[in-house]
Amino acid sequence: MWKEFKAFMARGNVLDLAVAVVIGAAFGKIVSSFVDELLNPVLGLMLGKVDLANLYVSLNGQTYASLAAAKEAGAPVLAYGLFLNNIVNFLIVAFAIFLLVRAANRFKERTEAAPATTRDCPYCLMPVPIKATRCGHCTSALPA
Repeated sequence: MWKEFKAFMARGNVLDLAVAVVIGAAFGKIVSSFVDELLNPVLGLMLGKVDLANLYVSLNGQTYASLAAAKEAGAPVLAYGLFLNNIVNFLIVAFAIFLLVRAANRFKERTEAAPATTRDCPYCLMPVPIKATRCGHCTSALPA
């Protein structure tokens, strides 16, 4: 069982996935910081000096000075400002992933677009032109 586990962990795709998860978590922190510290203050200023993270509706009918005060009092609240922050975070991450996949697909198309100009001789394994009928290295007749 230990050998199977080591073989599983040594696979390239498992290691790639682990690296992707770590990088994704770090990227998520960067995006959250961008939204919380840079984007939301600008949006709040444009909306009339409103802090999006502090937007909420108290479900018990009482008013509180802030979302933190409402939560400290144990009041049930709908924190729709935090929800809007998360939507903005998601849209930025989704757009960044879209750009990354788009760039990767363009690179992939370029590498796959070039048609092969040679093939390997089945006898000596040396490259020969695709249209060749005889190998230039071992002079064997090549199958069509």
